[in-house]
Amino acid sequence: MTNRQPYEIARETVKLLTTRKLIPSPENYQAVYHEVAGTPAMPPFPTEQLRQMVAGLPTQNPGQQKQKALAEFAIERSNWEGVQTAMLAYAGFGIPPVNGKVVAEDAPPVPVKAPPALTLEFMEQIARMVEFALPALGTDDDRFVEQATALLGFMRQPGADVVAMKTMLADFSHRLSFAAEDQAEIKVALLRIVHLVIENIGELVLDDRWLKGQIDALVEVSTPPLSLRRLDELEVRLKDVMFKQTEAKGRSLQAQEQMQQLLARFIERLSQMVESSTEYDSKIGECARLIEQAKTIEEIAPVLQDAISATRSMAVSSQTVRDELRSMREKTEAADQEIAKLHQELDRVSTQARHDPLTGALNRKGLDEAVHREVANAARKGTPLCVAVLDVDNFKKLNDSLGHEAGDKALTHLAKVTREALRPQDTLARYGGEEFVVLLPDTALEGAITTMTRLQRTLTTRLFLSGSERVLITFSAGVAQLAKDEGANEGIKRADKAMYLAKRAGKNRVLGA
Repeated sequence: MTNRQPYEIARETVKLLTTRKLIPSPENYQAVYHEVAGTPAMPPFPTEQLRQMVAGLPTQNPGQQKQKALAEFAIERSNWEGVQTAMLAYAGFGIPPVNGKVVAEDAPPVPVKAPPALTLEFMEQIARMVEFALPALGTDDDRFVEQATALLGFMRQPGADVVAMKTMLADFSHRLSFAAEDQAEIKVALLRIVHLVIENIGELVLDDRWLKGQIDALVEVSTPPLSLRRLDELEVRLKDVMFKQTEAKGRSLQAQEQMQQLLARFIERLSQMVESSTEYDSKIGECARLIEQAKTIEEIAPVLQDAISATRSMAVSSQTVRDELRSMREKTEAADQEIAKLHQELDRVSTQARHDPLTGALNRKGLDEAVHREVANAARKGTPLCVAVLDVDNFKKLNDSLGHEAGDKALTHLAKVTREALRPQDTLARYGGEEFVVLLPDTALEGAITTMTRLQRTLTTRLFLSGSERVLITFSAGVAQLAKDEGANEGIKRADKAMYLAKRAGKNRVLGA
């Protein structure tokens, strides 16, 4: 055997293949390599023979099927060890004795017990799954509804043909894919329409600043991902907008009516003044003519008396009209001031009716409405509902050291991070001061505790910046899962007590009630 390195043998092998003008096939290369290396030539791997042999092996049980497949895999890779291992394992899955006797090799194969047929319970589960999916797909496609009804009826027949059911399920699945895609596109299109309507309302009421907050809120709440809670909130806000628009419209129409009355009265009085002025001019002209014709003082005196009387009457009439117009103008100005005050009030109510102006979280009123909605949803669906009460740790110390403005920014920072960390269906509300309440629907107690703990970790990575100083904000929290017949206020009280226990236990903790 030569002591040369393998790469030297390989290089010499390639030279000989070129010199001898041999095709560089694996067989030629292997033969020349062994010749150069002085090692005995290995016979070529009998791929085709082994493949034919394994192909004829019976597969009367799952073990034989698996080992046959492994043997075929090893043959394709010319792996002798793999073939040997698979064949030995295949022999271990031989045909078992029947009634204590070994079956002869030429005996017919023992039939393998077929898997149990689809049970009625399993078929019913599939049928219920189809039924539960139908409401989300609508009833606009009559053919789809008809196909679904036929499938459900067939699946619930005793002894239904499995092959026929498989064909019907395949057809239904194909049509289901189109129906689901249509519903998804309809949802997207409806959202676009809702946004267009909201934007159009905003364009029409550019001068009504009180409505801007509601418009922005409507756009935010109608942005995916949607949930029943967000849609309920959208409905409430739309009702608010409609109510405020109706109220403002009524006041505006009232002001317009008063202005119309003022103008009508003004025109009426102006007409009366013109008529009185005409009569006055005529009277004065007649008096001037009589004075010119008078020859004695006695003839002039009555004429002067008439002129003075006409002048006095004219002055009284003018004063009356002036007073009446002034009164009407004051009423109109008062109406304008009332409408301006209403708009200012609506501006304030629009942003503060259900939301805390500092943090943007729900206030007490908004929390009450959210609690009522979530409790009703949990009762209807039979799902758990948890409430968490969290309180910022050492908030007074933060206020004293950094100032109240920094304290306000810290609360805003906490609310922002909390909203980003929570799910869309969760609700954040400011309960008072540095205390917040979180509603966690479809969440059991352990999951709610995990959520609050994860929020604490998130806050440690999102430090609050006050000027040039980086401040770590922590909170203590208590979590309670509402019992079946328990009111939300009782649940909040239990969570509040657990929060105080977390404070006493060292702060920056989450405890379950």
